[in-house]
Amino acid sequence: MTQASMFNRFRAIWALLALLSLAALAGVARAQDNNLVASLHAAGPVVPGEELTLAIHFEPVSDEWHGYWSNPGDAGLGMQLSWDLPDGWQAGEPLYPVPQTLRISGLMNHVYKGPYSVLVPITVPAGFTASGPVPIAVEGQWLACTDAICVPEQGRMSATLVSDPAAFVSDQRFPAWRAAIAPPLDRTGQFEFSAGKLRVAIPIPASMALNQPHLFVRTERVADYAAPQMFRRDGDTLVVEIPLKGGAEPDRIEGILSLGGGNGIRFEAEPGAVPTGGELIAGEAATETPPIWLLLLGALAGGLLLNIMPCVFPILSLKAISLARAGESEAQARKEGLAYTAGVVLACVALGAVMLALRAAGEQVGWAFQLQEPGVVVFLLLLAAAITANFAGLFELPSLSFTRSGEPASAFATGLLAAFVATPCTGPFMAVALGAALLLPPVQALVLFATLGLGLALPFLLIGLVPALRRMLPKPGTWMNTFRRVMAIPMGLTALALVWLTARIGGQGFAMFALVMTAGVIIALMVVGRLQQRGKMAWPAFGLIAAPFLIFGFFALPASYAEQVTDTSQSLLKPQAFSEAALAEARASGKPVFVWFTADWCVTCKVNEGVAIEREATRAAFDQAGVIAMVGDWTRRDAEISTFLNQQGAAGVPLYLWYEPGGEGEQLPQVLTADMLTERAQRPR
Repeated sequence: MTQASMFNRFRAIWALLALLSLAALAGVARAQDNNLVASLHAAGPVVPGEELTLAIHFEPVSDEWHGYWSNPGDAGLGMQLSWDLPDGWQAGEPLYPVPQTLRISGLMNHVYKGPYSVLVPITVPAGFTASGPVPIAVEGQWLACTDAICVPEQGRMSATLVSDPAAFVSDQRFPAWRAAIAPPLDRTGQFEFSAGKLRVAIPIPASMALNQPHLFVRTERVADYAAPQMFRRDGDTLVVEIPLKGGAEPDRIEGILSLGGGNGIRFEAEPGAVPTGGELIAGEAATETPPIWLLLLGALAGGLLLNIMPCVFPILSLKAISLARAGESEAQARKEGLAYTAGVVLACVALGAVMLALRAAGEQVGWAFQLQEPGVVVFLLLLAAAITANFAGLFELPSLSFTRSGEPASAFATGLLAAFVATPCTGPFMAVALGAALLLPPVQALVLFATLGLGLALPFLLIGLVPALRRMLPKPGTWMNTFRRVMAIPMGLTALALVWLTARIGGQGFAMFALVMTAGVIIALMVVGRLQQRGKMAWPAFGLIAAPFLIFGFFALPASYAEQVTDTSQSLLKPQAFSEAALAEARASGKPVFVWFTADWCVTCKVNEGVAIEREATRAAFDQAGVIAMVGDWTRRDAEISTFLNQQGAAGVPLYLWYEPGGEGEQLPQVLTADMLTERAQRPR
């Protein structure tokens, strides 16, 4: 179910409920007391040619009842009015006080708790003449709710206006009602849609205090009302960012900016450029984002731990042989350590910069976005197959030779490859740092990516710079040739895993053609190896043999690509496919909910699934507790999943969330243990 259909579903339910209830209660509703008692009041006497302000005042019968703003939020129903006025009189747009937020089961509602008044400007024509009192009336329909039930209500409110100022008796409450209405800004703001967010620039003085601000968007089907909002100051401009939801593309945005304490301002915004950067002053990101030094420490530790994470294992063979070779000379070891570090850091910064640029252009991407592209996966398959052939001794390539002294260029290339292949998954400490990188200014974000690369390269760098560590390595010798051939096994398994991944991404036909192209490249490399052994010029032969296979793949792969649908039927937990609408429905069911986000290219994800999720003990515990399981497959690019990951402060997968009935999501560690899920399922409720 899409976000727009979810929104329309709520609207349809509330509207149908209102119509059925009003039809059933016709003839008796007016005789019954409403839970929100409405009355009509005038601010002054009738003056021809001038505007008259009327107030519809709502008084709840008890504190548990509340009413709704014109845009009720994720659920509810706005007020509808039908006026009975003298000829020529015109009723304007109702003016509302600053609403309040009410979150129930993950749904955000815009409500009024306690008494409140809606003001309506009435235009009296200049030629109007009154011979006596002027009767007016309005038929209203509204929704009155508690946290548990909602009741559609209606009423006819009437008032008798006077044209003689001396005969008018003012209502002492009117000044307070008028003061509660959010005043309009005298300048128009600007808005834009960028990176899955509604960004609104509101011109307000930098000196204006903001105490727990909240932007109430009146324009419907644009914003995710329940999502965190971020507020940044850029001089006399306040920039608000809210995730998009609903699919509407309006040419104007209207709403109320709550300043806190019941105060607010009414704004309008037109399409235009919205400033970037600025000081982060409020919102969930402002309160939860750690200081920069802690983020840097997390990125460093996360990169360091990537060296032992399962998703890094495919390139450990490269690093192991390089480290062994580094003991040949101190100068060579230092050069290679620095070159390798430069390659890793450059690759991490480059990947981060491309990701930030794509997000700034409106693309919904996250960390390891490159592995969501079929062409990149095929390239990695060819690369893994070539490295396997080199390790197995089928051919020699100077930049990948590990049996003689290496060169800084070789270490630099190895570092580039290590970072490119080693970053599909986020490990411990990385999640907060990478999530914050999506929110920080570009320069600070790139520093975080560079620090991540430094952590990944740190073991190799230390061995290159510290002689005592190098002396702990085995001495170079003929054993390295044997070790290299042994390392061909894990690299070959990596290539086979990439073949499986191509099938998961593009279908069996796509994988078959990728395998044919890979086989052609391997054959070409074998011929190169034979020619190298005979001392002949070898690489021209590679081009002649591999070119037909590569050209075949260039045309056959796009034609055979068929996007695959996520299949959850093989899981023991029988999970639902993730969508924000499905998650909201599951949370509203009153049952525990477990959501996990995974990808076929994320080895950490697959290890966690085998260790903690796809287990009989987990299934039994979930069945007994009635836990609703839900999975988000991020193998291929998915804008809705990317947006949700951003809202959770996660830049990539894995991500695990546990929702207790009626509670907010608990983010579980990225390395799951066998008992984490069963213990939560067995909690007393």
